[in-house]
Amino acid sequence: MTNPSTLYRGGVLHCPAEPSATALLVRDGRIAWLGAAGDAPAADQVVELDGALVTPAFVDAHVHATDTGLVLSGLDLSSVRSAGELLEAVAAFAAGLPGDAVVLGHGWDESNWADRRLPDAAELDRAAGGRRTYLSQASIHSALVSAALLAACPQAQAAPGYDASGWLRRDAHHVVRAAAQGSVTRAQRVVAQRVALGHAASLGIAAVHECGGPEISDEEDFTGLLAISGAGVPEVYGYWGELSGAARARELGAVGAGGDLFADGALGSRTAHVSSAYLDAEDGSCGHGYLSVAQVRDHLLDCAAHGMQGGFHAIGDAAISTVLDGFAAAAATLGTDRLRAARHRVEHAEIMSKRLIAGFVEYGIVASMQPAFDRLWGGAGRMYESRLGLDRSWESNPMGAMHSVGVALAFGSDSPVTPLDPWGSVRAAAAHHNPSQRMSVRAAFAAHTRGGWRAVHLDSEGVLALGAPATFAVWDTPAGVERGLPVLVAEDPEVRGPQDPTPLPVCRRTVLRGEVIYEEGSS
Repeated sequence: MTNPSTLYRGGVLHCPAEPSATALLVRDGRIAWLGAAGDAPAADQVVELDGALVTPAFVDAHVHATDTGLVLSGLDLSSVRSAGELLEAVAAFAAGLPGDAVVLGHGWDESNWADRRLPDAAELDRAAGGRRTYLSQASIHSALVSAALLAACPQAQAAPGYDASGWLRRDAHHVVRAAAQGSVTRAQRVVAQRVALGHAASLGIAAVHECGGPEISDEEDFTGLLAISGAGVPEVYGYWGELSGAARARELGAVGAGGDLFADGALGSRTAHVSSAYLDAEDGSCGHGYLSVAQVRDHLLDCAAHGMQGGFHAIGDAAISTVLDGFAAAAATLGTDRLRAARHRVEHAEIMSKRLIAGFVEYGIVASMQPAFDRLWGGAGRMYESRLGLDRSWESNPMGAMHSVGVALAFGSDSPVTPLDPWGSVRAAAAHHNPSQRMSVRAAFAAHTRGGWRAVHLDSEGVLALGAPATFAVWDTPAGVERGLPVLVAEDPEVRGPQDPTPLPVCRRTVLRGEVIYEEGSS
C-alpha cells in the first residue's frame, strides 16, 4: 500500500527548472508532479500554501548535536559580557541543580568584552558552590574549569595546555572535557540530541552532518545519535575524526573518516596553527599544529583502502598548508583523480591564501565553512582583528573567492559554536564584511542546501524536481520574495552588511522525504 499523496498548492516554488510552478505533489516520499496549481492532479490530501515560499530544505554541514541540545536546554553563556556576568550566570544555574551534578556551560567569548579578564578556578568554585564546573569557550577548543574539576582530573596537570588559573587548552582541555561530558547520562544525551534535532527541523533543516571523534565526543554518543536519524527528526550523516581510523569509522556507521580530525585548534583559543604569530599572544605563539604531513598522507591512504571519504579540521593557514602537503604526498601514490573522486573535506578553512585555494581546486576538496564566523568575528574591532590584525582578518573566510574558482562549498553552523541559523548564514555569506568576498544569495543558498548533500555524495538531493526526494521547507517571508528566494539584504548599501536588519523567513513546515518533521504551532 502506498502512503497518502499530498498536494501543496498556491505557493511560490524555488524551482529554476519550473519557474512558473505554484504547486507540487508528493507521493511515496518523492515529488511526483510540479506545475501550475490550476493543472494539479487529484491527491489524497491538500495543503494550501497561501502564497508561502517553498524551497529545498537546508543541510547543516557541521554540527555537534549533543552539545547543541545541552546548550539549548542548559547554561548558555553567549550573552555574558564580563567575568562578573559569567559568575552570576553560573551561580544562578548551579543553584537549581540537584545533588552533585556538574555545571556544564558553553559560549563565553571574551573577545567581545570591554574588560577581558577571566574568572579563575577559585572564583568558579565559589560561584558554583563547590561543584565541578566546565565552561567551554565559544570555539569549544578551550574551557574555564573550577578548582573542584581540576582536583578531579589530576592527570590534566601534566598535559600540554594546562594552566592553574583554570583556562585550559590543547590536551589538558581534552582531559577535563572527557570528565565533564562523562557526567552526562545516556538518557540525558538522547534528550539533548532530540532537542537539537527538533530545533534544527523548526528552522527548515532536514539533514545535519555530525562531526564526532574521540577528542570531541565518544562512540556511544555518536552511534546513539545515528540511531535516531530520520525518525521524525532530520537525518544525521556522521563523520568520525580518528587518525587512520577509516575502518573504525565504517564500523560506527559514519559516512566519512573526518570532520573534527584536528590539524589544529581554533582562533578563539589561539590554538589554530597560523603562519604569523598572534598579535595578542604574550608568548608570540603561532598556535599548534596537531598533524604532520606524513600523518595526513597516511590517513588519506587509509581512507582510500577502505573506500571512505576523509577530511580534516583545519583553520589556520599553516595547518591548511600541512593538510595540502599531505594531499600532495597521497597523490603521489593514489593519483590526483582518485583523490578528487573521494571529495575529501576540510572543515572551517578560515585563513586561506590564493595558493591554498588553488590546492582545494586541484584536489577537489569540499570546504565545509561557517559564514556566521565572519558575521560574529570578522571586520574591524572584532576577534579576527585582535588575533591577526585587520589586513589578515579582512582576508579570512574567503567564501566568495573560493566559490568563484569552483571550490565546492557546504555551509553549516558548527553549532553550538554558532547557533543553528541557516537563513542567517546565507545572509552572512551574501553580506560578508569584505565586499570582495560576498556571494550572491542564490549561490550561498545552494551551498547550504545542495552543497551539503553533495558533500555526502548524494548529488540528486537538494532540489525541487520531478522524481527528486520530497525534502523541502515552507516559509513565511516577511521581507518578500525575489527571483524565487527571500529578500535577505537591504537595498540601501549603507545598511547592507553582516548586521543587516532585514527580517528573515520563518519556517512553517519542514518535510523530509515526504514526512512532516516540523509544523508551526504543533508540539
